[in-house]
Amino acid sequence: MYKEFFKFKARPFSKTPDPFYLYQSASHREALARLLHAVEEREMILLTGDIGCGKTTLSRALIDELGETAKVALLTNPRLSPLEFLYSVASKFGVISPASDRLGLLEQVEQILYDLYRKGCVPVLIIDEAHLIPHRDTFEEIRLLTNFQLDDGNLLSVIFLGQPELRHRLAHPVYEPLRQRIGLQFDVGPLNLVETVAYLRHRIHCAGGHEDIFRDDAIAELHKFSNGVPRRINQAASLALLEAFGREQRYVDSTIVAEVVAELTGI
Repeated sequence: MYKEFFKFKARPFSKTPDPFYLYQSASHREALARLLHAVEEREMILLTGDIGCGKTTLSRALIDELGETAKVALLTNPRLSPLEFLYSVASKFGVISPASDRLGLLEQVEQILYDLYRKGCVPVLIIDEAHLIPHRDTFEEIRLLTNFQLDDGNLLSVIFLGQPELRHRLAHPVYEPLRQRIGLQFDVGPLNLVETVAYLRHRIHCAGGHEDIFRDDAIAELHKFSNGVPRRINQAASLALLEAFGREQRYVDSTIVAEVVAELTGI
């Protein structure tokens, strides 16, 4: 509705994790660098962060960055039993007819990992929302997948994306064997006020709009409401643009943001 009014080519604050709109704050830039390093070294990495901080968008940016050099198996719903998990991994790595038993699946996964290695392609397993993995045994299957190795290193890179509770869960002694396999860890933080300014301008610029639509007082209110969490910024900013459009006002000030915040919080 407001896209034509503000002369956007696309909606700047869409809910989808489009890597084209990724703003690389210091924290996000470091996170992406560590993800790339984990893939290059075929390591296991644990990337955590609060809801809406940009973990999924970072994973999509990683996939784009890797291009044809990697074969990525992306699991977005890890609420799986150990057998279901292995079946999904085999299927996403390209096994045509995954076996129905655990040993058969492991053999198929091992074979396809070796095949990818011979082709010069890095296998990458990305597990989004990993804090939702229901079974300890599923984590054990993940650990065992990293046993597929060559003399000079691992065949598989594994990336855990999850909320901070995942880090606390894995701190339990029963997960010590898995923790020893995790070569890298990083926690993605929220945006500070200066980064929030740059974030808004970046997304508006990517959408083809005028970067100064949001006044300074509006940005301050957005940052206060969102605590620097990108998803919450997107939510409020999108509604603020809609409200400005309704008023036929080509900028967003703190009055508009205050009304939007009241709507979102019920205050």
